[in-house]
Amino acid sequence: MTNSETMVHPIKHQQSYTINCQGTLIDLSTPIVMGILNVTTDSFYDGGTFVYEKSIVNQVGKMLDEGATIIDVGAASSRPGSDITPEDIEIERIKKSTGWIKKQFPETVISIDTWRSSVAKVGLEEGASLVNDISGGDLDAKMFDTIAKFKVPYVIMHMQGTPQNMQINPTYGNVVQEVLLNLRSKIQQLRLLGINDIIIDPGFGFGKNLEHNYALLQQLSLLQMLDCPVLVGLSRKSMANKVLGTKANEALNGTTVLNTIALLNGANVLRVHDVKEAVEAIKIVQQFNAVSQ
Repeated sequence: MTNSETMVHPIKHQQSYTINCQGTLIDLSTPIVMGILNVTTDSFYDGGTFVYEKSIVNQVGKMLDEGATIIDVGAASSRPGSDITPEDIEIERIKKSTGWIKKQFPETVISIDTWRSSVAKVGLEEGASLVNDISGGDLDAKMFDTIAKFKVPYVIMHMQGTPQNMQINPTYGNVVQEVLLNLRSKIQQLRLLGINDIIIDPGFGFGKNLEHNYALLQQLSLLQMLDCPVLVGLSRKSMANKVLGTKANEALNGTTVLNTIALLNGANVLRVHDVKEAVEAIKIVQQFNAVSQ
């Protein structure tokens, strides 16, 4: 390469957004980390680890110390083939865990990971300020109205099928185009209800095979045309394990590589089990972008 030649980096920079979480403004001009807290017994990676008050509080403290901006509490497993958690059990888990977190860390921004409007309502009443819905409203017709009533940010994820059947034979004509159209339609519905703080998630591993997942990751920057911040959930998933021959408990390195690619393609929020490593990935990518402009 001669001195007169210019190297062009295929970098997709993060767009600037701010979300209002019950009065707490979160600036997404720099990507943030959402720490995963599964208070379930059967989640694919850490099921049964965080079910009692001490373990939950200790894990939340650790994630906050490592740099998590949001704690995402899930009380029902959504792994492929999982059984449907009874509504009363999910509500009880959310009520207890949210209460414990708010008691120990009152300023924590908590997200409720649920597709049920009843569970979202309980979590929000207990002090949560965000809802993360894997079904994007498809599994509970009351969800959009609940979000509008509480006026909180809402993560809409794309999922084909349900956790019980989504990985049996996911099929698309063009996965990127279909995910874009699906999310755009829901954004329009939410805007009509007065919901302004919308975060979109392409739903890696939710009704997608390996090729679908990597097509979405490769073209993640196209989601920016929807003018909403983009959340990615890549943590310890099979799209790393199938390539590397690893298991979920061995997938930290693969997760970091996937998160780095997502950041270079415009991701605003990393939803992860391992906060420290995600924060480090953000710092390195931010430095890389800063000297490449």
